[in-house]
Amino acid sequence: MKQLKSSTKETLAAYFFMAPNFLGFMVFTLLPVFVSLLLSFYKWDIITWPPKFVGFDNFVKLLWFHAENGRIVANDAKFWQYLWNTVFLMFSIPICMLASLALAIGMNHKIKGIVSFRTIFFLPSICPGVAIAILWMWIFNPEYGMLNNIIYWLGALLGFKLQGPLWLSSPGWAKPALMLMNFWISLGGFNMILYLAALQGIPKDFYEAADIDGANGWQKFWAITWPQISPTTFFIFTMSIIGGFQGGFMQAYIMTGGGPGGATTTIEYYIFNNLYTWQNVGYAAAIAWFLFVVVFFVSIINWRFGGKLVHY
Repeated sequence: MKQLKSSTKETLAAYFFMAPNFLGFMVFTLLPVFVSLLLSFYKWDIITWPPKFVGFDNFVKLLWFHAENGRIVANDAKFWQYLWNTVFLMFSIPICMLASLALAIGMNHKIKGIVSFRTIFFLPSICPGVAIAILWMWIFNPEYGMLNNIIYWLGALLGFKLQGPLWLSSPGWAKPALMLMNFWISLGGFNMILYLAALQGIPKDFYEAADIDGANGWQKFWAITWPQISPTTFFIFTMSIIGGFQGGFMQAYIMTGGGPGGATTTIEYYIFNNLYTWQNVGYAAAIAWFLFVVVFFVSIINWRFGGKLVHY
């Protein structure tokens, strides 16, 4: 009987300590998610009350196509353009991962001052995003920006007259410009830290055995390093895909305003505009839920097929 009372007290104590986190999750996560699902079936501009129930009209407008002048066009062509912008910006994910891995391998050597180098490379990840965006706006400036000046100097050294592009003002160069900035930010960021931790967790006995067998550096990388860090690679890739679908807002909002011609507007930015700029609350909620479904299924596919490549 005493043992039963003690177990009950421990259970109640556990529920007591869990209660703040559970209530916080209910109020700030689960309830807003549920409300957003309800709002996706309504048309509401925040001001008028009550919201007007429209059923699946928001989703039909978002995803459906119709015939117009003998052509099949989307009900919301801008949405598909912004979806493509989002996917295009994600093409840099493999390059960023490889660069972070290469940098982590370099930072894994025990040399004098290596901790300072790790700190310097990690600094962009903890600097304010607005300050970084303003810095890169200066770098991308077509008239006096550092990048175009470097291009001009290189051309002068080679005997050519080279002129840099209008980075943030050109529809063709705006997205690559943002990808270049994101590459600089993520190069020595959390991906490098995760890879560095994975590299330091590999038993040294593996490399010693490979040295005895006469393996070179490339063979040791493919036979030992790459399989051992595959769980970390899988985690980084999965989180990068999820973050890629949900990202791209802050840089575009500050640096380009989503332009030129919507070239840097992403799905997240489109949700922001519908909700806060145009007050299309129901339509913004429908876009958000479509994004959730896309991320959910992409994650399932990634776990289904990518998980087979992980070496445990």
